[in-house]
Amino acid sequence: MKQLEKERIRLLLADDHPVFREGLLSILRLQDDIEVVGEAGSGKEAVTMAGERQPDVILMDVGMQEMNGITAAREIVRDYPHIHILMLTMFDDDATVFSAMKAGARGYLLKGSDRADILRAVAAAYAGEAIFSPAIARKMMYYFKNMSRKPQIGALFPKLTEREQDILELIADGLSNEDIARQLDLSLKTVRNNVSNLLNKLQVSDRAQAILLARDAGIGPPKP
Repeated sequence: MKQLEKERIRLLLADDHPVFREGLLSILRLQDDIEVVGEAGSGKEAVTMAGERQPDVILMDVGMQEMNGITAAREIVRDYPHIHILMLTMFDDDATVFSAMKAGARGYLLKGSDRADILRAVAAAYAGEAIFSPAIARKMMYYFKNMSRKPQIGALFPKLTEREQDILELIADGLSNEDIARQLDLSLKTVRNNVSNLLNKLQVSDRAQAILLARDAGIGPPKP
């Protein structure tokens, strides 16, 4: 009786560093249960290739040109919810991690992860599981442990739009306008306009007062 061929995971790799991408591809292509269906060098290219090649899993970097990995993940999950996104990046700050999760990523690994961890994460993402590097898992545990005590920004500041709420949260975390622009994939002018609008709505004169107001409400790190 003819043995059935094992189902292979169709994988798309998206990373804008050619040397890192080639090194990872050399590992992935040796796996009998993985079929690499393409490689993208930017977030925009990843979105296009996701539609054309319909991979099962996308191994996605965060900091890419044209469109960052978080924005690309959000678009892909919106249009192709059956595709599972696994982030593989150097960024381990809270804002980036949780932005990736909100965008629909199934897992989050750091580029220092070893070969076995990456392959295990690909298999887990394909199976519909969520998987994180140990350091990221600790962040997630802390977040969910304290989530019940974390107020909802929209309930506390109902006049703010959803975008302004996101920006207020990042301001409370101490991010500059430039950092916020990179984090949310917005132009600096858009961020400045939103900051100005939220300051007016909160009736405060500057971002320092906005930070104090937010932290009094339990948003961001506690006041020293």
